[in-house]
Amino acid sequence: MEELKFTESECWGLARKDLRGRWLEAALLTFVYVLVSCLISATVGSGLNLICPGFSLIVALLLMPMGWGWSMTFLECHRSDKDPFKDPFNVKNLFVAYNKDFSRIFTTLFLQFLYTFLWTLLLIVPGIIKSLSYALTPYILKDYPELKNNQPIELSMAMMQGYKLEMFILWLKYFGLCLLSILTLGIAYFWIGPFYSAAMVNFYEEVKKAYNERSGNTL
Repeated sequence: MEELKFTESECWGLARKDLRGRWLEAALLTFVYVLVSCLISATVGSGLNLICPGFSLIVALLLMPMGWGWSMTFLECHRSDKDPFKDPFNVKNLFVAYNKDFSRIFTTLFLQFLYTFLWTLLLIVPGIIKSLSYALTPYILKDYPELKNNQPIELSMAMMQGYKLEMFILWLKYFGLCLLSILTLGIAYFWIGPFYSAAMVNFYEEVKKAYNERSGNTL
């Protein structure tokens, strides 16, 4: 197994580099994402739930591709020389999954959620372990458009072999930052969310590189 060429702590440093000069735009995009999600959940989800209990969960699941689009903005931010927040701060990215390849993206994200939920019902620890194993699935959906259904999840599990502890530490730091954001009544999350997402992108890029070297892939 190839070792990571940098630690998860360095992922946070690289995230700062990716977001340099873009913090405000990233925070505004995160604000729009949170606002739209909350409004849809509170209006459409709650309204449908009055008709049939459980509809609010369906609405929440249908919002997952929006979260995927938000995360992919930071992958673009890392890889592109162009400013991904220019037009204006890339709000259109939030909805890109609804216009293109929706069924493939939604199906895999739903399966990821379902498997994690079922493992967590069994026991908390297996649920956490599986969550770590599945963590790269959204990025794999972007980079490997030929993969669908379980395939991106299976590739994530293969990539994450040997790297779950590093991912868990990254998650713990994110959780700690979220707790600190309570002191600002949650306002700081609009900067913490992008910071974490950019760190995740850097983690994914290094794990993917190590996996390709280990398996002889060139993708």
